Amino acid sequence: MKKMFSPPWWAASPHVQTILPFIFKVAKPATFRQRQELPDGDFIDLDWLGQAQNGEPILVIIHGLEGNTESHYARRMLLEAKKAKIAAVVHHHRGCSGEPNRLARSYHSGDVNDLAYTLLQLKQYYPESPLFAVGYSLGGNVLAKYQGSKQQDSLLERAVVVSAPLTLAACAKRLESGFSTVYQRFLIKRLRRKMLNKINTPDLTAQMPINKKQLKMLNTFYLFDDQVTAPLHGFAGVNDYYQKSSGMNYLKHITKPTLVIHAQDDPFMTDDVIPSKDQLSPMVEYELHQFGGHVGFVDGGWPWKPKFYLEDRIIQFLLADDHKASVTHTATATNKE
Repeated sequence: MKKMFSPPWWAASPHVQTILPFIFKVAKPATFRQRQELPDGDFIDLDWLGQAQNGEPILVIIHGLEGNTESHYARRMLLEAKKAKIAAVVHHHRGCSGEPNRLARSYHSGDVNDLAYTLLQLKQYYPESPLFAVGYSLGGNVLAKYQGSKQQDSLLERAVVVSAPLTLAACAKRLESGFSTVYQRFLIKRLRRKMLNKINTPDLTAQMPINKKQLKMLNTFYLFDDQVTAPLHGFAGVNDYYQKSSGMNYLKHITKPTLVIHAQDDPFMTDDVIPSKDQLSPMVEYELHQFGGHVGFVDGGWPWKPKFYLEDRIIQFLLADDHKASVTHTATATNKE
Protein backbone atom coordinates (compact mmCIF):
# COMPACT_ATOMS: atom_id res chain seq x y z
CA MET A 1 0.00 0.00 0.00
CA LYS A 2 1.25 3.51 -0.86
CA LYS A 3 2.49 5.44 2.17
CA MET A 4 1.30 9.05 2.40
CA PHE A 5 3.90 11.74 2.97
CA SER A 6 3.72 13.74 6.17
CA PRO A 7 6.63 15.83 7.48
CA PRO A 8 7.69 15.80 11.14
CA TRP A 9 6.94 18.97 13.08
CA TRP A 10 10.52 20.18 12.89
CA ALA A 11 10.65 19.84 9.08
CA ALA A 12 7.37 21.44 8.03
CA SER A 13 9.14 24.44 6.48
CA PRO A 14 9.79 24.08 2.73
CA HIS A 15 13.28 25.51 3.22
CA VAL A 16 14.13 22.97 5.92
CA GLN A 17 12.86 20.28 3.55
CA THR A 18 15.01 21.64 0.72
CA ILE A 19 18.24 22.50 2.55
CA LEU A 20 18.52 19.81 5.25
CA PRO A 21 19.08 16.88 2.83
CA PHE A 22 21.81 18.92 1.13
CA ILE A 23 23.63 19.33 4.46
CA PHE A 24 23.22 15.84 5.93
CA LYS A 25 24.09 13.52 3.05
CA VAL A 26 24.19 9.77 3.40
CA ALA A 27 27.35 7.86 2.55
CA LYS A 28 27.46 6.97 -1.15
CA PRO A 29 27.99 3.33 -2.08
CA ALA A 30 30.99 2.50 -4.27
CA THR A 31 30.47 3.20 -7.97
CA PHE A 32 32.61 2.83 -11.08
CA ARG A 33 32.70 5.23 -14.01
CA GLN A 34 32.09 4.54 -17.66
CA ARG A 35 32.83 7.26 -20.21
CA GLN A 36 30.34 7.38 -23.05
CA GLU A 37 31.50 9.02 -26.26
CA LEU A 38 28.75 10.92 -28.08
CA PRO A 39 28.18 11.13 -31.85
CA ASP A 40 28.99 14.88 -31.91
CA GLY A 41 32.48 14.39 -30.42
CA ASP A 42 31.53 15.21 -26.84
CA PHE A 43 31.16 12.81 -23.91
CA ILE A 44 29.11 12.11 -20.82
CA ASP A 45 30.02 9.99 -17.82
CA LEU A 46 27.95 7.19 -16.33
CA ASP A 47 28.51 6.13 -12.72
CA TRP A 48 27.51 2.52 -12.11
CA LEU A 49 26.36 0.69 -9.02
CA GLY A 50 26.62 -3.03 -9.70
CA GLN A 51 26.18 -4.75 -13.05
CA ALA A 52 23.04 -6.02 -14.72
CA GLN A 53 23.13 -9.80 -14.92
CA ASN A 54 20.65 -12.37 -16.16
CA GLY A 55 18.17 -9.73 -17.33
CA GLU A 56 17.99 -7.88 -14.00
CA PRO A 57 16.53 -4.34 -14.12
CA ILE A 58 18.69 -1.24 -14.54
CA LEU A 59 17.68 2.01 -12.83
CA VAL A 60 18.86 5.18 -14.59
CA ILE A 61 19.21 8.19 -12.25
CA ILE A 62 19.03 11.63 -13.90
CA HIS A 63 20.26 14.46 -11.71
CA GLY A 64 19.12 18.07 -11.54
CA LEU A 65 20.73 21.39 -12.47
CA GLU A 66 24.46 21.27 -11.64
CA GLY A 67 23.96 18.01 -9.78
CA ASN A 68 25.95 14.81 -10.11
CA THR A 69 26.42 11.40 -8.51
CA GLU A 70 27.31 13.14 -5.23
CA SER A 71 23.93 14.90 -4.99
CA HIS A 72 22.02 13.92 -1.85
CA TYR A 73 19.09 12.41 -3.73
CA ALA A 74 21.40 10.42 -6.07
CA ARG A 75 23.28 9.00 -3.08
CA ARG A 76 20.09 7.91 -1.37
CA MET A 77 18.68 6.41 -4.56
CA LEU A 78 21.88 4.43 -5.14
CA LEU A 79 21.62 3.06 -1.61
CA GLU A 80 17.99 2.10 -2.15
CA ALA A 81 18.85 0.39 -5.43
CA LYS A 82 21.55 -1.56 -3.63
CA LYS A 83 19.02 -2.69 -1.01
CA ALA A 84 16.63 -3.72 -3.78
CA LYS A 85 19.46 -5.64 -5.46
CA ILE A 86 19.13 -3.87 -8.80
CA ALA A 87 21.84 -2.24 -10.89
CA ALA A 88 21.76 1.55 -11.07
CA VAL A 89 23.58 4.11 -13.19
CA VAL A 90 23.80 7.89 -12.77
CA HIS A 91 23.49 9.59 -16.15
CA HIS A 92 25.51 12.81 -15.91
CA HIS A 93 24.55 15.80 -18.00
CA ARG A 94 27.39 17.22 -20.08
CA GLY A 95 30.06 18.85 -17.93
CA CYS A 96 28.56 17.72 -14.62
CA SER A 97 30.80 14.78 -13.76
CA GLY A 98 33.75 16.84 -12.55
CA GLU A 99 35.38 17.43 -15.94
CA PRO A 100 34.38 20.11 -18.48
CA ASN A 101 32.73 18.80 -21.61
CA ARG A 102 34.55 19.42 -24.89
CA LEU A 103 32.05 21.53 -26.81
CA ALA A 104 30.75 25.07 -26.35
CA ARG A 105 27.24 23.70 -25.85
CA SER A 106 26.25 22.32 -22.47
CA TYR A 107 22.94 20.78 -21.31
CA HIS A 108 19.48 22.20 -20.75
CA SER A 109 16.03 21.38 -19.37
CA GLY A 110 14.66 20.04 -22.64
CA ASP A 111 17.65 18.10 -23.94
CA VAL A 112 16.36 14.55 -24.36
CA ASN A 113 18.91 13.44 -26.97
CA ASP A 114 21.72 12.58 -24.55
CA LEU A 115 19.34 10.62 -22.34
CA ALA A 116 17.93 8.84 -25.39
CA TYR A 117 21.46 7.91 -26.45
CA THR A 118 22.30 6.51 -23.02
CA LEU A 119 19.12 4.43 -22.95
CA LEU A 120 19.77 3.13 -26.46
CA GLN A 121 23.29 2.09 -25.46
CA LEU A 122 21.99 0.34 -22.35
CA LYS A 123 19.35 -1.51 -24.34
CA GLN A 124 21.95 -2.64 -26.87
CA TYR A 125 24.36 -3.93 -24.22
CA TYR A 126 21.68 -5.33 -21.89
CA PRO A 127 18.78 -6.30 -24.19
CA GLU A 128 17.11 -8.54 -21.59
CA SER A 129 17.18 -5.97 -18.77
CA PRO A 130 14.12 -3.77 -18.26
CA LEU A 131 15.09 -0.11 -17.97
CA PHE A 132 13.64 2.16 -15.29
CA ALA A 133 14.45 5.83 -14.66
CA VAL A 134 14.05 8.49 -12.02
CA GLY A 135 14.69 12.16 -12.80
CA TYR A 136 15.03 14.97 -10.29
CA SER A 137 14.25 18.67 -10.85
CA LEU A 138 15.76 19.60 -14.26
CA GLY A 139 16.44 15.89 -14.83
CA GLY A 140 12.79 15.22 -14.07
CA ASN A 141 11.71 17.70 -16.71
CA VAL A 142 14.05 16.04 -19.22
CA LEU A 143 12.59 12.65 -18.31
CA ALA A 144 8.99 13.88 -18.66
CA LYS A 145 9.78 15.32 -22.08
CA TYR A 146 11.54 12.11 -23.13
CA GLN A 147 8.57 9.97 -22.10
CA GLY A 148 6.08 12.21 -23.90
CA SER A 149 8.09 12.87 -27.05
CA LYS A 150 9.12 9.23 -27.54
CA GLN A 151 5.67 7.84 -26.65
CA GLN A 152 5.59 4.14 -27.68
CA ASP A 153 9.28 4.34 -28.62
CA SER A 154 10.35 5.07 -25.04
CA LEU A 155 12.86 2.44 -23.95
CA LEU A 156 11.74 2.75 -20.33
CA GLU A 157 9.35 0.31 -18.71
CA ARG A 158 8.54 2.76 -15.90
CA ALA A 159 9.70 6.21 -14.82
CA VAL A 160 9.43 8.59 -11.87
CA VAL A 161 9.63 12.39 -12.17
CA VAL A 162 10.46 14.27 -8.95
CA SER A 163 10.12 18.03 -8.30
CA ALA A 164 10.31 18.88 -11.99
CA PRO A 165 9.92 22.48 -13.23
CA LEU A 166 7.35 21.42 -15.80
CA THR A 167 6.54 25.03 -16.71
CA LEU A 168 9.96 26.64 -17.05
CA ALA A 169 8.96 30.28 -17.47
CA ALA A 170 6.85 30.29 -14.29
CA CYS A 171 9.60 28.58 -12.30
CA ALA A 172 12.24 31.06 -13.51
CA LYS A 173 9.99 33.90 -12.37
CA ARG A 174 9.38 32.23 -8.99
CA LEU A 175 13.11 32.16 -8.26
CA GLU A 176 13.33 35.94 -8.61
CA SER A 177 11.42 36.68 -5.40
CA GLY A 178 11.58 36.04 -1.66
CA PHE A 179 13.87 33.48 -0.08
CA SER A 180 13.87 31.57 -3.38
CA THR A 181 16.45 34.05 -4.67
CA VAL A 182 18.98 32.33 -2.37
CA TYR A 183 18.68 29.16 -4.45
CA GLN A 184 18.90 31.15 -7.67
CA ARG A 185 22.10 32.93 -6.57
CA PHE A 186 23.71 29.63 -5.56
CA LEU A 187 22.97 27.94 -8.87
CA ILE A 188 23.65 30.96 -11.09
CA LYS A 189 27.07 31.33 -9.48
CA ARG A 190 27.92 27.77 -10.46
CA LEU A 191 26.61 28.20 -14.00
CA ARG A 192 28.56 31.42 -14.51
CA ARG A 193 31.76 29.79 -13.26
CA LYS A 194 31.32 26.97 -15.76
CA MET A 195 30.66 29.40 -18.62
CA LEU A 196 33.67 31.51 -17.63
CA ASN A 197 35.89 28.45 -17.95
CA LYS A 198 34.60 27.97 -21.48
CA ILE A 199 35.11 31.62 -22.38
CA ASN A 200 38.69 31.24 -21.16
CA THR A 201 39.25 28.09 -23.26
CA PRO A 202 40.95 29.24 -26.51
CA ASP A 203 39.22 26.68 -28.74
CA LEU A 204 35.79 27.71 -27.43
CA THR A 205 36.07 31.48 -26.87
CA ALA A 206 34.85 32.49 -30.32
CA GLN A 207 31.86 30.15 -30.08
CA MET A 208 30.53 31.60 -26.83
CA PRO A 209 27.55 33.95 -27.24
CA ILE A 210 28.76 36.41 -24.56
CA ASN A 211 32.01 37.79 -23.12
CA LYS A 212 33.27 37.95 -19.53
CA LYS A 213 31.79 41.37 -18.85
CA GLN A 214 28.35 40.35 -20.11
CA LEU A 215 28.48 37.10 -18.14
CA LYS A 216 28.85 39.00 -14.86
CA MET A 217 25.54 40.77 -15.51
CA LEU A 218 23.52 37.55 -15.71
CA ASN A 219 22.03 37.28 -12.23
CA THR A 220 18.73 35.51 -12.96
CA PHE A 221 17.80 32.29 -14.72
CA TYR A 222 15.75 34.27 -17.23
CA LEU A 223 18.77 36.37 -18.25
CA PHE A 224 21.14 33.40 -18.25
CA ASP A 225 18.77 31.31 -20.35
CA ASP A 226 18.20 34.20 -22.76
CA GLN A 227 21.85 35.10 -23.24
CA VAL A 228 23.53 31.69 -22.85
CA THR A 229 21.24 28.63 -22.84
CA ALA A 230 19.02 29.62 -25.76
CA PRO A 231 21.71 30.71 -28.26
CA LEU A 232 24.09 27.87 -27.35
CA HIS A 233 21.41 25.26 -28.04
CA GLY A 234 19.69 26.63 -31.12
CA PHE A 235 16.63 28.37 -29.66
CA ALA A 236 15.32 31.68 -30.97
CA GLY A 237 15.35 33.16 -27.46
CA VAL A 238 14.46 32.43 -23.88
CA ASN A 239 10.71 32.21 -24.51
CA ASP A 240 11.23 29.80 -27.39
CA TYR A 241 13.46 27.69 -25.12
CA TYR A 242 10.97 27.66 -22.26
CA GLN A 243 8.01 26.86 -24.49
CA LYS A 244 9.68 24.00 -26.36
CA SER A 245 11.42 22.49 -23.34
CA SER A 246 8.72 22.54 -20.65
CA GLY A 247 7.72 19.01 -19.69
CA MET A 248 4.09 20.01 -19.12
CA ASN A 249 3.50 19.95 -22.87
CA TYR A 250 4.41 16.26 -23.05
CA LEU A 251 2.58 14.67 -20.11
CA LYS A 252 -0.57 13.90 -22.09
CA HIS A 253 1.43 11.97 -24.70
CA ILE A 254 3.12 9.53 -22.30
CA THR A 255 2.35 5.87 -23.05
CA LYS A 256 4.50 4.13 -20.40
CA PRO A 257 3.69 4.08 -16.66
CA THR A 258 5.09 7.27 -15.16
CA LEU A 259 4.80 8.73 -11.66
CA VAL A 260 5.10 12.50 -11.18
CA ILE A 261 5.69 13.82 -7.65
CA HIS A 262 5.42 17.47 -6.61
CA ALA A 263 5.25 19.38 -3.33
CA GLN A 264 2.93 22.36 -3.35
CA ASP A 265 5.31 24.29 -1.08
CA ASP A 266 8.31 23.75 -3.41
CA PRO A 267 10.26 27.05 -3.34
CA PHE A 268 11.33 26.51 -6.95
CA MET A 269 7.76 26.20 -8.26
CA THR A 270 4.37 27.81 -8.61
CA ASP A 271 0.94 26.26 -9.13
CA ASP A 272 1.64 26.53 -12.87
CA VAL A 273 3.55 23.25 -12.64
CA ILE A 274 0.44 21.43 -11.41
CA PRO A 275 -1.17 19.72 -14.40
CA SER A 276 -4.91 19.59 -14.85
CA LYS A 277 -6.47 16.19 -15.39
CA ASP A 278 -6.84 16.75 -19.12
CA GLN A 279 -3.10 17.45 -19.34
CA LEU A 280 -2.28 13.97 -18.05
CA SER A 281 -2.10 10.76 -20.00
CA PRO A 282 -3.96 7.80 -18.45
CA MET A 283 -0.48 6.31 -17.96
CA VAL A 284 0.61 9.11 -15.63
CA GLU A 285 0.09 8.86 -11.90
CA TYR A 286 0.33 12.30 -10.33
CA GLU A 287 1.05 12.95 -6.65
CA LEU A 288 0.75 16.48 -5.31
CA HIS A 289 1.74 16.76 -1.65
CA GLN A 290 1.09 19.81 0.50
CA PHE A 291 4.62 19.68 1.93
CA GLY A 292 8.02 18.42 0.81
CA GLY A 293 10.01 21.39 -0.49
CA HIS A 294 12.28 20.87 -3.49
CA VAL A 295 13.50 17.25 -3.72
CA GLY A 296 13.14 17.08 0.06
CA PHE A 297 10.30 14.96 1.45
CA VAL A 298 11.89 14.47 4.88
CA ASP A 299 9.34 12.34 6.73
CA GLY A 300 11.01 11.39 10.00
CA GLY A 301 14.14 10.95 12.06
CA TRP A 302 15.85 14.01 13.48
CA PRO A 303 17.56 17.00 11.85
CA TRP A 304 21.00 15.37 12.11
CA LYS A 305 19.71 12.02 10.83
CA PRO A 306 16.61 12.57 8.68
CA LYS A 307 14.52 9.87 7.03
CA PHE A 308 12.89 10.25 3.64
CA TYR A 309 9.71 9.43 1.74
CA LEU A 310 10.99 9.42 -1.83
CA GLU A 311 13.19 6.36 -2.12
CA ASP A 312 10.65 3.83 -0.82
CA ARG A 313 7.93 5.35 -2.99
CA ILE A 314 10.11 5.35 -6.10
CA ILE A 315 11.15 1.72 -5.71
CA GLN A 316 7.56 0.73 -4.89
CA PHE A 317 6.32 2.27 -8.13
CA LEU A 318 9.14 1.08 -10.37
CA LEU A 319 8.98 -2.53 -9.22
CA ALA A 320 5.18 -2.75 -9.07
CA ASP A 321 3.60 -5.69 -10.85
CA ASP A 322 0.51 -3.75 -11.82
CA HIS A 323 1.43 -1.49 -14.74
CA LYS A 324 -1.87 0.33 -14.79
CA ALA A 325 -1.24 3.95 -13.76
CA SER A 326 -3.82 6.29 -12.33
CA VAL A 327 -4.27 9.97 -11.64
CA THR A 328 -4.11 10.84 -7.94
CA HIS A 329 -3.85 14.29 -6.38
CA THR A 330 -2.62 13.90 -2.82
CA ALA A 331 -3.05 16.10 0.25
CA THR A 332 -4.00 19.43 -1.34
CA ALA A 333 -7.09 21.53 -1.68
CA THR A 334 -6.02 23.57 -4.71
CA ASN A 335 -5.90 21.04 -7.53
CA LYS A 336 -6.67 22.21 -11.02
CA GLU A 337 -9.67 20.58 -12.65
